[in-house]
Amino acid sequence: MLSWEEDVQAHALRQQGWSISAIARHLGVDRKTVRAYLSGEREPGRRQRTQPTLIDPFLEYCRVRLADDPHLWASTLFDELAELGFTGSYPSLTAAIRAHKLRPHCEPCQVSRGRDVAIIAHPPGEETQWDWLELPDPPAAWGVGGHAHLLVGALAHSGRWRGVLADAEDFPHLIEAMDAVVRRLGGVTEVWRFDRMATVCFPSSGRITPAFAQAAKHYGVRSVTCPPRRGNRKGVVEKANHSAAQRWWRTLSDDATIAEAQAGLDQLATAMDGRRRVRDGQRTTVEMLAAAEHLHPAPLIAFPAELDVTRVVTAQALISFRGNQYSVPPGLGGSQVQVRHRLGADELRIVTARGAVVAAHRRAPDGAGRVIRDDGHVVALERAALGAFSTSKPCAHKTRRPPSAAALAEAARLRGLPATGPAAHVVIDLPAYAATAARLDTAPTYESKPESEED
Repeated sequence: MLSWEEDVQAHALRQQGWSISAIARHLGVDRKTVRAYLSGEREPGRRQRTQPTLIDPFLEYCRVRLADDPHLWASTLFDELAELGFTGSYPSLTAAIRAHKLRPHCEPCQVSRGRDVAIIAHPPGEETQWDWLELPDPPAAWGVGGHAHLLVGALAHSGRWRGVLADAEDFPHLIEAMDAVVRRLGGVTEVWRFDRMATVCFPSSGRITPAFAQAAKHYGVRSVTCPPRRGNRKGVVEKANHSAAQRWWRTLSDDATIAEAQAGLDQLATAMDGRRRVRDGQRTTVEMLAAAEHLHPAPLIAFPAELDVTRVVTAQALISFRGNQYSVPPGLGGSQVQVRHRLGADELRIVTARGAVVAAHRRAPDGAGRVIRDDGHVVALERAALGAFSTSKPCAHKTRRPPSAAALAEAARLRGLPATGPAAHVVIDLPAYAATAARLDTAPTYESKPESEED
């Protein structure tokens, strides 16, 4: 069985003109095996086990125990498994721990400080190192959030580097940015080196993903991932990151557009090709070293990954994408749509949240500032706008309009009064009524005057 890395290496060597026999000898496998993988008859990374091993039922228990205590002795774990019914040997347990990588990495126990560091030789045309650089506090007009994303690729032999700004770090944007960097560098090396990017490999194991394996085959390269926390294995690109951050990003103005920022980065990278170097006692420059790398030409088109980004429709039934505007049918103003574009294709599609394709346009060059409208969208938008248009006189806002009879009736209902009848608007004050009744009990009468007055 060939792993994904060996399969990618076999395809790359085949594109470089190696024979099947030479590839088989290089990989240490049979020629028929190599031929089957090159023809697509067999899929890398697939092997059917004839029968389960003794350790299989206990793998999850081992994984949990070693996650809880990374320093648990294997002999102690073996004693626990024996009580649970494990009948295998101690060497089979330790072999399974190594094969399945069950014991987590402990950084304090494997600290790299004070270690001797070897100088890694990089022959011409052998390796390109890649890394994402997250740049804080981008201009607000870019609309990319708290960080801008820059993919940097550096030739390990010469030190030439180039970078491309991307909207995100997912797989399609990675492929698009890599293709742009490769063409800026002038070609493809034999090996691409990455850290443990989730879009390139499985971070837990470092194994290349099937999706990126297809991209590596498209460009005819081998993909190599660095061991965890071994940044010195790709020190060339790390130094390029430092230069880009300090000499370009640090001085970028707040009103710079993405296109202007990219142009400034390209200018800096080109200027840094003039850096002086000494190789084998001879004075040279980065540009001269890069010219001697003899890179393989890049494919005519990029690997066909599909970009999928979210945009909001404006009131004019337009969406923005890469410095241009594209029309959609009317009635979608304010809603979110997906813009999908397959790399290498000339067309982009606009899809609603439910998956309906509402527009398809020929893509304009990035940053051209063009407005691409479909004739049917223009006619439909005019009809919708004219249909909603009214010639009525605007309402007067300073006229006197007292409450209507209906409003007064509703107000009476809320007060508990009858809505109709002679007493509809009569308000009875009960305390006043009681006081009046009390005075009626002592009303004056026509009686004779008192006797004192008669005298």
